[in-house]
Amino acid sequence: MRALQVVAVLAAGFLAADLNAADPVKRLLLVTHSGGFIHDSVVVAEETLKELGPKHGFQVTCYRFTNDPDARVKVKRRVEGQDVEAEITALEAYSQRFRASTGHTVEKQHCGRINADTLNKFDVVLFFTTGNPVNKEELQELIAWVKNGGGFAGTHCATDTLYNTPYGELIGAFFDGHPWHQKIRLKVEDPLHPGTRGFIEGDTITDEIYQFRPEPYSRDRLHILMSIDNSSIDVQKGKRKDQDYAVSWCQQVGKGRSFYTSLGHRKEVWKDPRFQVSLLDGMKWAAGVLPGDATPSAQTKKAAR
Repeated sequence: MRALQVVAVLAAGFLAADLNAADPVKRLLLVTHSGGFIHDSVVVAEETLKELGPKHGFQVTCYRFTNDPDARVKVKRRVEGQDVEAEITALEAYSQRFRASTGHTVEKQHCGRINADTLNKFDVVLFFTTGNPVNKEELQELIAWVKNGGGFAGTHCATDTLYNTPYGELIGAFFDGHPWHQKIRLKVEDPLHPGTRGFIEGDTITDEIYQFRPEPYSRDRLHILMSIDNSSIDVQKGKRKDQDYAVSWCQQVGKGRSFYTSLGHRKEVWKDPRFQVSLLDGMKWAAGVLPGDATPSAQTKKAAR
């Protein structure tokens, strides 16, 4: 317990120390559009980044809905004991779902499209999404933007997004279930990278823990930052034959950078100074503000032999 308290104090110190950092201001877009499951922590994510972002060199904008808000969709409503079909706007339908999960609504000011015009106004885009927050053309523009030097980041369910598209190579992997919702022990594979700042080897954290599909996840492409210490979980619950359960990673994408952490399901995680530090500095790395290695882990392992 004492060790955890010390780590938390150190992480809080890192946050405080950055308040006076002379980093250039970077424009951050947080996207929480969720065509699938809507996490109740997305509003906490917004609040956290709006509070801490400006103190750490980020100008923060949040989009809750990134499809056409005026599109008409059909929904069923219960009227006098019967299901009645009604037609409402896509924004109204989404706002109802969002409110059921978070207690908050989605208005026109929370909407925006992810296209070339939008992307050119930002330095980093952070996905905390499910389903399809962009269409095929918008995805192509997002990937092109990153390859040309844009910064991309994802947290938690960003891997539960845009299945069977080239997005998988951009984010690094696709979600394949969460066998564990428990306290895990972390292996910090690159303690020098900004994306692991705040955590130390052997730290524990409680969250919904992901595993990833065999493809496109690969240590031949990704620089793994943190992974699960398998002695802290029942590995028999997992699907991967190699028992390789990464928690966070990064990669170079053309001239741009991509950073991902699978943490962030629980509201408590977003309030954890260690997670805050690792996410903020991981995004600074993605923005090109902080240096850090992105050599695929398989190559670094071979070089170490």
